[in-house]
Amino acid sequence: MIRLVFGCGYLGARAAALWQQRGDTVYAVTRHADRAGEFAARGWQPIVADVLRPELLVNLPTADTVLFAVARGRQQDVSIRDLYVDGLNNVLDALPVATRHMIYISSTGVYAQDDGSWVDESSECVPQRPGGIASLEAEQVLAAHSLGGRGTILRMAGLYGPDRVPRREDLLAGRATAEHSQGWLNLIHIDDAAAAVVAAAATAQPTAPGSAFDRIEPARPRLLNVSDGEPVLRRDYLAEIARCLGISLPQGAAALPESVPAKATGRGTTSKRVSNRRMLAELAVRLQYPSYREGLRAILSEAGN
Repeated sequence: MIRLVFGCGYLGARAAALWQQRGDTVYAVTRHADRAGEFAARGWQPIVADVLRPELLVNLPTADTVLFAVARGRQQDVSIRDLYVDGLNNVLDALPVATRHMIYISSTGVYAQDDGSWVDESSECVPQRPGGIASLEAEQVLAAHSLGGRGTILRMAGLYGPDRVPRREDLLAGRATAEHSQGWLNLIHIDDAAAAVVAAAATAQPTAPGSAFDRIEPARPRLLNVSDGEPVLRRDYLAEIARCLGISLPQGAAALPESVPAKATGRGTTSKRVSNRRMLAELAVRLQYPSYREGLRAILSEAGN
C-alpha cells in the first residue's frame, strides 16, 4: 500500500510510522529540506512541497491513502483558514485522479455546545473559534470535491501524550485557576488517535474513481468522532495530574461549582461531551488508553514525574 502524508507532526508522524511497520510505502510531505533528510533516515520517501503553494504540488504519487493532518504549529505567518481550507483545497486539486482514499483530520471544535450535553456526528455544528470554523469549512471543501465520496473525516478530541499533557506546566507553576477548571474536556491519547487513523484507512470502502455512482450522486465523506468516550470535568482532570505528580491542586482550580457553564468564566470556550460510539463500531479499535486516567498514569510515570 502507498500512503501519502501531509503534516508529519504529532499525529501524522505516528500514523506514518504505523503504516511503515505494516510494510507500506510512506511518502511524507514537508516544507523544509532539513526535515526531508530526517524523513529519509526513517525510511520514508520525502517530498519537499508546501500546501499553500500549488505550483510545488506536482508529480504526487497515486496513493491508496492520503492523510491531511496539517496543523498550524509554528507556521504563525499564515492564518488557520489559509492552512486548513486553502491548503486542503490545493492538495485535493493536485492529487492524481486515481487516488483511492482521503483522510482529513478535523476537530471536535466544530461543536459549540456549552451546556455539557452529549454530541455525536449528527449534532449541530456552529463553531465559534477560528480553529473550529476553519475545520468545518475544510470538511465542506472535501465534501464538495470529487474525492469526497472516497473520503473520511476524523474529528479529533484533544490530543495528549508524551511531551503533551495540557495544563501540566500550569499546575507545576501554580498557574491553574478557576477558569481552567470549568466545563467538560474530551481527550484521546495520541497512540489511540494514530491507531484510529490507520483503522480508518484499513476499513475504507471507497467508490472506485470515476464510477457511474460518482457521476450520478457524489457520496459524502465518512464522518467519525475520535475520542476516548470518557469526558472529564476539567477540574477532575487537573486533580488527576496533580495526584500523579504528587503536588497539591491550587485552590483556585476548584473554586467554581461544576454547574457553572464554561462561557460564564469569560473564556468563550465550550463544554460538551463527545460520543465515540460510531468510531468503536465502524473502526473496531480497542483503545490502549480508555480514559485520561490510564493515559496520564502512563505518561507521567514514564517521564519520572
